[in-house]
This record gives sequence, structure tokens and C-alpha cells, in this order.
Amino acid sequence: MEIHQLQKHDRFHIRQKQKLMVIRYHVYADDGQGQPGDLVAFIEEKRLTFKEHATFYTDESKETVLAKFRSHKVEELSSAYQVLGADGDEEVLGLFGKKFGKSFYRSTWVLDQDGRDRLTVSERSQGMAAFRRIWKLVPWPGDVEVPFFWKYHFDFTRGEDRVVGAVEKTARLSDNYLLRLEDDEIDRRLALGLAIGLDALQYN
Repeated sequence: MEIHQLQKHDRFHIRQKQKLMVIRYHVYADDGQGQPGDLVAFIEEKRLTFKEHATFYTDESKETVLAKFRSHKVEELSSAYQVLGADGDEEVLGLFGKKFGKSFYRSTWVLDQDGRDRLTVSERSQGMAAFRRIWKLVPWPGDVEVPFFWKYHFDFTRGEDRVVGAVEKTARLSDNYLLRLEDDEIDRRLALGLAIGLDALQYN
């Protein structure tokens, strides 16, 4: 899908599939009926390299690059990623990163896009955020890591309280998400990079 066409969409369905050695995502534009429509992005990276970089392709053939993100040091953030367009270093779309202090109780990220005010992206429910942290501390028998079964969501906020988007978990037992955007000027590639990051790079 061409960039100008991608920009017209405001809802995207994200599906993650894990394999032994790789993490794979399919991203679909909404079909207008609340269901996945056309495939608009495909990501497949080795587990060990995902924390450093990931490439978004337009489809499973991996012939055409849509965007990519890579680890990028920013002093105020505990982790940060620069998002690049298809032209690589020649096209910097913006940056997303996690704020360490605020994330102690509620995961909080930021999204920077040139020429736009910074967006804050944080967990919608303080109670659910606390529950997730308690869940991770439970000493399960045999040191087994039990998946978190409840849905949790993130809101994109501009300024103090203007919500301009969200990433919502849509399934309990699968890593399926809906990305909603209510601001036409947010670069969809940048928002998708952050949405994928919220799943693959979250940790707490």
C-alpha cells in the first residue's frame, strides 16, 4: 500500500505470532466493518535482534520496505527507538521511547514527530497496571511464566487530556491489538512502530 493511502486509514489490526527463533507481526487496515482488511505491513525479526531493530515490509514477500525502527540513545528515556522511512537514514519519521520513572507504576511512553507536539502514551487503567506488576511477582510452581490473561490498553494523549488514539488489546489469549488514531497528521508508520513496540518491547 502506498504511503498516502496508508495515511488515510485510522484503524489497524495487529496480529502477533511467535515462533521458536522469530517474532512475526501482520498488520491489517480495518475493512470498515471492524474486521481486518488488506495487509499493510509485515514484520519478521529474530528474537535476539528485535530489541535493536525491526523492518516493516509492505507484505510477506519482504520485497518492499515500508519503514523500520532502530535503537537510539536519548538521555531522558530509558529506551528509545528512531523510526525511519523506506529511504533509511535519509527519512527520519520520528522517535518513540519509554519514560523510566513514570513507568514504575504505569507504563508510559512518548512519541515525537517533527513539527508536532509530543504525544504521551500510557496505560489507561492504573489498577490494571498495578495488577500486571503483581502478576509478574507471583512465584508460579516450577518457575513457569504464566501469561497475563486480562486485556489492557494504552491511550495516546496530546497536551494534558486530549486523547488522539489508542492501542487496545482485543484478545485474552493472543497478542491481538487494535490501533485507533483520531489525528490525521500522525504518521501512520510512526504510530505502527510504537504499537509494535508496546507489545514486543514492553516488559513491564
